[in-house]
Amino acid sequence: MSRTLARSTPAPPLAPTPRPTSRKPLPLRLKRVGRAWQLYVLLVPALIYIAVFKYWPMYGVQIAFRNYNPVDGFTGSPWVGLQHFIRFINSYQFSQVVGNTLWIAVLGLLVAFPIPIILALLVNQLQSERFKKFTQTVLYSPAFISTVVVVGIMFVLLSPRSGLVNNAIQLAGGEPVFFMGSAEWFRPIYVISDVWQNAGFAMIVYLAALSGIDPALHDAAKVDGASKLQRIRHIDLPGIMPVITVLFILAIGNLLNVGFEKALLMQTNLNLPTSEIIQTYVYHAGLQQAQFSYSAAIGLFNSILNLVLLLTFNWVARRANQATLW
Repeated sequence: MSRTLARSTPAPPLAPTPRPTSRKPLPLRLKRVGRAWQLYVLLVPALIYIAVFKYWPMYGVQIAFRNYNPVDGFTGSPWVGLQHFIRFINSYQFSQVVGNTLWIAVLGLLVAFPIPIILALLVNQLQSERFKKFTQTVLYSPAFISTVVVVGIMFVLLSPRSGLVNNAIQLAGGEPVFFMGSAEWFRPIYVISDVWQNAGFAMIVYLAALSGIDPALHDAAKVDGASKLQRIRHIDLPGIMPVITVLFILAIGNLLNVGFEKALLMQTNLNLPTSEIIQTYVYHAGLQQAQFSYSAAIGLFNSILNLVLLLTFNWVARRANQATLW
């Protein structure tokens, strides 16, 4: 018996499936804009503010590469390239100014960043709503005090003659300390006062993130016998970790933007070796000594370093599969 084998003909190649596009047709997008036009109207003032006060002043960045003279203007001043940047890097004050800025910034990041998280976790555990609201009010009230008043309070409290702190030291048998005129005390006082003034206000962001955690998770953990510390560790902290990551990246992006106003108000001739930071150095060189191009170059140098730090840590967070800015 002969067997006839049928040859199978190869199937024609499949046409490539078109990749779906995320961009919607223009009429549909315009329709969505028209449906929520009130929101876009509210956005217009913010866009105008950013354009006028953030982007338009970038035209003046060119003075960092010129020997700027107000009489000749931007375009009339001679071009010198990177001369002012090289001058700052080679100056004897470079290591002192940058070192002081890094010291204060890193200390502030290590101390001031985790404290609002701890406060939010503790306040979130309070059972009494009235006491919880009272605690929140007490903690974020210092944020509404101006920096000038805060520094004035520090000078009064830490005065070597009549300050409460030195009075307590003398009662304990010690000698009064001139805290505000001491170079070694400038950084601790700056960081502690910054935590006292801003930690409570920063806590609000984490409290808002904690309020978004499903209460059923805590109920289930209670049924399983989990303690408060275990619920904080395994429910609350993972729940707010994306917010912590984003705020940490933003803090890194502003690492070298140490508060100019407070540093200048706390600065004296006695604590100058540790209180002279990039921002105060730019103020002295630019406004007091009229070295406009030199101070602009230092400010641009500081901004570039912040941008590099921001991009680097955002890339690290993306590689670690954490929440990022983009």
